[in-house]
Amino acid sequence: MATFLVAHGAWSAGWAWKKMRPLLRARGHEMFTPTHTGLGERAHLAAPGIDLETHVADILGVLEFEDLRDVILIGHSYGGMVATGVADRARGRIAKLVYLDAFAPRDGESLFDLTPDRGQSMREAARSGGDGWKMPPNPMPPDTPEIDKAWAMPRRMPQPLKTFEQKLRFKNGEVTLPRHYIYCRLCPPGDIFRQFYERAKRDGWGAHEIEASHNPNITSPEVLTQLLDAIGR
Repeated sequence: MATFLVAHGAWSAGWAWKKMRPLLRARGHEMFTPTHTGLGERAHLAAPGIDLETHVADILGVLEFEDLRDVILIGHSYGGMVATGVADRARGRIAKLVYLDAFAPRDGESLFDLTPDRGQSMREAARSGGDGWKMPPNPMPPDTPEIDKAWAMPRRMPQPLKTFEQKLRFKNGEVTLPRHYIYCRLCPPGDIFRQFYERAKRDGWGAHEIEASHNPNITSPEVLTQLLDAIGR
């Protein structure tokens, strides 16, 4: 069966995949959900210098020290930036790259390059309420059950600004691994992730839509499990 490794989204951490781990293990798969430096249970390590490369190094470290191979690497949301960097540096260990409602950057792009209309407001939020470098968490999708909001919101930590500002630089040329894109169709019309889903269809990746909003690992874990199980097999 498959080994899944998750690069989680901004403001989030490994805890956000708590519902997914037993569901996938029940189907015979393994799932690793490490937390990026400065977030979740590693929030005590938060510092202004944390950038995208810090989080790429976090996931590369899990691959190396757990000696993981033939991995299905999942990048969720901001984690697509991280997962793309990991896939570039550790191609021999990755079997498939899965973007889950995620940014899918090309060489030389930052997250702010992919969301030019949001960069100014997020920088201002960091300046006004985050000591100049901490971006406060975005609200969760409106369809998130209240019980999940009560669980998740206190655990969502500020995101270091440089993780969105730093451009991803490929070290081994264009990424050519087998790729899948999972688009969550309950996002608002004109949302920022539709462009990557359309690119996936144009470029011949696996392209999937699910009936879920942006955090299906929290709001639709059974639906996401069924699709990941199919991809893993």
